[in-house]
Amino acid sequence: MTHPSPAERAFSLAAPVRLWEDGFARDPYSCYAALRAQGPVGWAELAPGVPAYVVTDRRAALDLLHDTETFSHDPRPWEATVPDDSPVLGMMRWRPNTLFADGTAHLRYRTSLIDAFDLVEPHDLRARVHRAVHLLVSRFGPRGEADLVGEFTRPLMALVFNSLFGLPDSAGDRLDAALGKLIEGGAQAAAGEAEYGGYVLELIAAKTERRGDDLTSWLLDHPAGLTPEEVTWQVFLTLGAGHEPTANLVSNALSRILGNPAFYSTLTSGARPVTDAVLEVLRHETPLANYGIHFARRPVTFHGVWIRAAVPVVISYGALAHAAEQERGAERHPSDASHLSWSAGPHACPVKQHTLLIATEAIERLTQWLPDLEPVLPRERLSWRPGPFHRSLTALPVRFSPRSPDQPGGRP
Repeated sequence: MTHPSPAERAFSLAAPVRLWEDGFARDPYSCYAALRAQGPVGWAELAPGVPAYVVTDRRAALDLLHDTETFSHDPRPWEATVPDDSPVLGMMRWRPNTLFADGTAHLRYRTSLIDAFDLVEPHDLRARVHRAVHLLVSRFGPRGEADLVGEFTRPLMALVFNSLFGLPDSAGDRLDAALGKLIEGGAQAAAGEAEYGGYVLELIAAKTERRGDDLTSWLLDHPAGLTPEEVTWQVFLTLGAGHEPTANLVSNALSRILGNPAFYSTLTSGARPVTDAVLEVLRHETPLANYGIHFARRPVTFHGVWIRAAVPVVISYGALAHAAEQERGAERHPSDASHLSWSAGPHACPVKQHTLLIATEAIERLTQWLPDLEPVLPRERLSWRPGPFHRSLTALPVRFSPRSPDQPGGRP
């Protein structure tokens, strides 16, 4: 076994960059700069008293994502070291699903998810998004004003993902509220985890009793023979991972579009595809900013840093994107993927195309219904939700010409 050098020991004693403080939500880029100043791997806190190594270098991130021998996704040795009331446990505790599994168990879980989502036809998914947009715009369109976070992106994802997993529209508010508490990682995190867990358990119970044409039923009947508990935790992961980051992706994209009238006009005229706006957010303001959590199987030196076992090693997708922007400038090929927002290696996002379709269809449909959306506040005055993991707007107030989707000539 190698041992830490004096420089590596000094690194472990350095003051951590606090990703849980309010200042991080207001200005994450100064925190990323402080982490990058430490080298490819920085030292941070995810919550008070919960330290973590944070990878801010693309090469180091790729090495981490592909090195299944040195690093594991199983957080149970770490869990034993943190208090039961830690606000980040809801996002990090072990569960029998694809996110926290390695090797054959991971392959089994991942295959079941891919197979289930493969049964969702693109035209069907597109129709679900269009229906949800129509329902929501019908509510706020006649007013001429709205909060595109609280009244559009978050309820939209609740509607879309509830329909995919086999829940009614009426359950959307519960899903939205529970996930919001869980991911912020603050005082309400434990309550959010409990509420969301109860929500998923009710869904599994209903589908165990009576199957439907939905993802939950397909997972229950998958040839891999997942137990009801395994299906529960697969749904717990996938429903949350679908709703929260996708809502933030659409919100962040809309805020960037509306803050740039020239860009907005090219989208509403059809001269530029909406996909460009979505990919721009993934490059510059990725919605799941710090995650991809690994744990060293044993103490090891990694890119010049002594990594202890049972300490989280987090990939800062937000820092990677910010570094790439500074190093190469804003102009890139539209398909540039240096942001790594979809991750890489065995745990790369298995439903990337579904996510892109939902996000682009939502933005395109909304801007077709309401082509004169105008932000109420300049972008620098918008506020961001706290939490170490995400980049998520609190609200996005807009105004526009009052309009109903059903008025003559209003339908795109």
